[in-house]
Amino acid sequence: MASLKEATTTITDNLESLLGDLRSEFENGELDFDRLTSLADQISEAADGLAETFSNINDTLMQRLDQIKGGGSGGSSRSGNGRSQKKTKAES
Repeated sequence: MASLKEATTTITDNLESLLGDLRSEFENGELDFDRLTSLADQISEAADGLAETFSNINDTLMQRLDQIKGGGSGGSSRSGNGRSQKKTKAES
């Protein structure tokens, strides 16, 4: 399993690359709005993925703390599907 550092490094490297591409589009002088839109969408998706990763980690840690505080057995079973319960923009 990848470590948190490896996972976030991969995601942030991707974000930095996309931001570099976006910056280059502006510096080149000729603005291709289709390209800018595509890059902005990719940046948004990558940022959302990073936020979801942190949210999932937080949820998992909070569930584990609740189990410990509640005298849970410490077993490996988890309720739910492990996904964040936050609504997406489309669900709002």
